[in-house]
Amino acid sequence: VSNDNNNNSGDNTGNIIVTDTSYTSDSVAINITTLREYNTDIYVADVVIKDISYLHAGLANGVFGRNITAKTSDIASDCDAILAINGDYYGFRDYGPVIRNGYLYRSSARDSSSEALAIYNDGNMKILKESDINTDSLLSDGVLQLFSFGPRLVENGNVAVSAGQEVDQSMTSNPRTAIGIIAPLHYVFVVSDGRTSASSGLSLLQLASVLRDLGCETAYNLDGGGSSTMYFMGNIINNPTTNGKTISERKVSDIVYIR
Repeated sequence: VSNDNNNNSGDNTGNIIVTDTSYTSDSVAINITTLREYNTDIYVADVVIKDISYLHAGLANGVFGRNITAKTSDIASDCDAILAINGDYYGFRDYGPVIRNGYLYRSSARDSSSEALAIYNDGNMKILKESDINTDSLLSDGVLQLFSFGPRLVENGNVAVSAGQEVDQSMTSNPRTAIGIIAPLHYVFVVSDGRTSASSGLSLLQLASVLRDLGCETAYNLDGGGSSTMYFMGNIINNPTTNGKTISERKVSDIVYIR
């Protein structure tokens, strides 16, 4: 299924100021900082947008489908993104509901315990149990993006994972990618390094603690490991690790981005 990565964008022009770590316009404010916690470099993008038309999801090669992949930076460049992080790598699985930019691509749930992240056209964010989701009603309720990875990290401002909780087949300490919300239209994108001598990586509990401390009311775990990448104004901000050995980007199915 083809998808236009560049549709429904806000008009981001006028009074634009850009530095190595920030972007400010009349409609978008992005500030990137680097934290050093848990023996790991953590990259935090604080994002405030005028309305939801500035937050998008992009697909590799502009197409939805299994095993269609591209580097986060290449998808971001194709989408004219200011800021981007990798998404949920939907194409690695046959299950898990997928809504991108208001279009329903897949409705099947993974299992009764899996959780999806919904982003609404009013700028709000909510975590839902996939087994309870009626995707048609979500569209009518104004869901623009629905990601299927998880788990939830923060709910009602509190850490929502335990010390032993982990993504299937994942090590305890990993590169991580997450998205959180402080208030409607005020988001936090977080990517951590990991699996290197310079950065150990984060457990889900550590990642959740970082997002809580940043002020997130809700936060959700996206695909991590070799996928974890943050892109800003044409540059890769973090140090992606392919196979835990090489500092390079892994190809993914999709991204979340600001334009």
